[in-house]
Amino acid sequence: MLRRSFFRIAAGALQIAAGAGAASRMAGAAKPFPLGINTYCLRALRWHDARLLDYTASLKMDAIFLQDSPDPGSMYPAHWVEVRDQARRLGLHIETGGGAILPRKDFDESASVEMLRKNIERAKAIGSPLVRCLLASERAVLPPGPEARHLETGARILRAVRSQALDAGVKMAVEVHKDFHAFQFRQLMEETGTDFAGIYLDTGNPVFTLEDPMTTVEELGRYALTAHLRDSVVYEHSRGAAVQWVPLGEGVVDFQAIVARLRELCPSVYVYIKPITGRPPQVLPYLEPDFWKLFPSARAKDFARFLRLARNGHPYEGHVVIEDLQGRQPPPQFLEAIQYQQREHMERSVEYAKTKLDLGVRWRKA
Repeated sequence: MLRRSFFRIAAGALQIAAGAGAASRMAGAAKPFPLGINTYCLRALRWHDARLLDYTASLKMDAIFLQDSPDPGSMYPAHWVEVRDQARRLGLHIETGGGAILPRKDFDESASVEMLRKNIERAKAIGSPLVRCLLASERAVLPPGPEARHLETGARILRAVRSQALDAGVKMAVEVHKDFHAFQFRQLMEETGTDFAGIYLDTGNPVFTLEDPMTTVEELGRYALTAHLRDSVVYEHSRGAAVQWVPLGEGVVDFQAIVARLRELCPSVYVYIKPITGRPPQVLPYLEPDFWKLFPSARAKDFARFLRLARNGHPYEGHVVIEDLQGRQPPPQFLEAIQYQQREHMERSVEYAKTKLDLGVRWRKA
């Protein structure tokens, strides 16, 4: 074979191999998670659903999570159809749901079941594949009794609507809130059954139960029906630790690692940006013995992981208007600043999600 022919053939083979390798890498590359916003973060604006949908589309989002809608028509069937049709026109996936289901009195579960039935009806009409709910807003408001009994009550209430959820083609999504630890939510899923129920994965609430959000993701990712990203600062305090929610990318949570684990554990979920900011730091006084009465089942290994966050953390150094003041409303003069802050923090967080976490599909086509 002539020397020139040999090198020409060899070069061609290398080009083919390089092309095949690039194609293989492209085929193996994970598709970006579709991205949405959680509308509760814009609550001070008091926008009705139609404006929230338009705003979400203006950010070139793929989805919207209507949470705690302030719209006066939010619980009327005619309005549900309007929301569904507008979401379809805008090309938005939509998810929604309700609130806490654990009754304050153990013997009164009927109201919780009825609320879930109504929310299943609403979700189906709107076009949501799931119904958000939570057990309780936080550990301190749980009714008297052991943790295991509350989890049993929650499972019983959820199972009461199983057939309706299956008939409607929706699933119950239990939000990880400030009430239980990740391993307890896993127990709830095992008790309830996952044919009609799963987890609303939130990265902001776990820090209030002394849990690193990565622990939550690793424990519950395989049950996740929807994922909501919220950042926190966590730092040591003379009484234990302090936590505060901040815009995405400005806290101590490693969202690069979080998103990577979500890809492994729940690659089909929609990911929502949920920066609930403007709240003051909250102290978790774990150095005081009475504090642990709230968390009798806390696991040492999970607490140790949380401590690493606190020891490596620091107070939030950005400017913030405090809006949620314990026991009182913020002064009306603050309203305009709060409204500006909620929108600006949302848009800052969305930009971080797009440029630093590589989330979202629709904005790439613009």
